[in-house]
Amino acid sequence: MSEERTARFGLPLLHASQAQKELDHNEAITLLEILAQPVVRGIGVDVPPSESAAGDSWVTGMDPVGEWSGHPDALAVWTAGGWRFMAACDGMTVRQLDGMTATRVAGVWQIGRICAEAFFVGNHQVVGPRGSAIVDPSGGGTVDREARAAVLAILSALRSHGLVAP
Repeated sequence: MSEERTARFGLPLLHASQAQKELDHNEAITLLEILAQPVVRGIGVDVPPSESAAGDSWVTGMDPVGEWSGHPDALAVWTAGGWRFMAACDGMTVRQLDGMTATRVAGVWQIGRICAEAFFVGNHQVVGPRGSAIVDPSGGGTVDREARAAVLAILSALRSHGLVAP
């Protein structure tokens, strides 16, 4: 009888009349612990560390060597039984120890990028879609000229940083 596994992460499934079900159950719990809210020490690392504590995790690079050989672009976790590997899949998100998040999109890890339509603090939207361009001021008298110069300087600074549309 072939071992059945879940489609996405390959967690082992139990079968009716299966002997030693605790082995598959324990394996599934171990793998689930690796995948639930993963925190990694590094991303794109090809050389395994010389020492690790149980639970230490990394995302391997594309050319891993040593004990990581044969497991490119995988979540590598040190356990009491040695290294465990879970293949990365699109949509997977990990958090680095420095708090930066990384999400795998189209086969590439995007580190520190958050995609959203809007950002709210409480019930107030503080960041959202870029608005339409602000037109340069024109017309007016002498005092307006000085105000226009100040407004133009502010708009120029905001445009140079991509904060308002050109």
